Amino acid sequence: MDQELLELLKRVDTPTVCNAIEVVEGKRGFNGFTRGTMLCSAPEGGAMVGYASTAKIAALEPPTEPADVIRARRMEYYRRMAEAPKPSIAVIEDVDYPHCIGAYWGEVNTSIHKAFGMSGALTNGVMRDLGDMAEGFPVVAGSIGPSHGFVHVRELGTPVSIFGLTVQDGDLVHADRHGAVVIPVEVIPGLKEGIAKLFASEKIVLEATAKGAMDFAAFEKVWQAFEAARV
Repeated sequence: MDQELLELLKRVDTPTVCNAIEVVEGKRGFNGFTRGTMLCSAPEGGAMVGYASTAKIAALEPPTEPADVIRARRMEYYRRMAEAPKPSIAVIEDVDYPHCIGAYWGEVNTSIHKAFGMSGALTNGVMRDLGDMAEGFPVVAGSIGPSHGFVHVRELGTPVSIFGLTVQDGDLVHADRHGAVVIPVEVIPGLKEGIAKLFASEKIVLEATAKGAMDFAAFEKVWQAFEAARV
């Protein structure tokens, strides 16, 4: 990835990325984002950006496969995470959703994945150990809970569903306390310009409203300038 674009994406929030995608596409209707309210382990910590390394887990019931098979899959999971192209994000679907109980993301697993050089984790499942998770490794999750249950890895590298968002292994993901978005490949070349155009257009409105009260006639002029700046 272009390093300049990567640093820019780290500095902006996920709603900005969603809006900028529409600026690049020249239309509304982009829908590659999560639905509903998600929880973030570090709400003020900024965004995570990276290529998805996907897996599926379960925890409500003990695994039915032999222990050596489960262990081998877990080790393959860690190998894939360690060797995933950087920047990378672990994107993990808990197939027990909406009845997830297994807190896969806590002090130990965030420390391991951070040591692998990953940028964070996105899951519809559970996190725990708030306050003790690895610093600088944000987790955006579906819920908070105390136990890991019978958590085990079910699948590796398959498409996953996170709060209505389908993520393919290798997709470029941006996530923060608002949720997550998959950035379409075709908009990446124009994304820096799209973000700049978005900021420039918003500045027109924000500077005008910062001056104080305005009547409708003044607002209409501002809005026309705002719309023209996005073209």
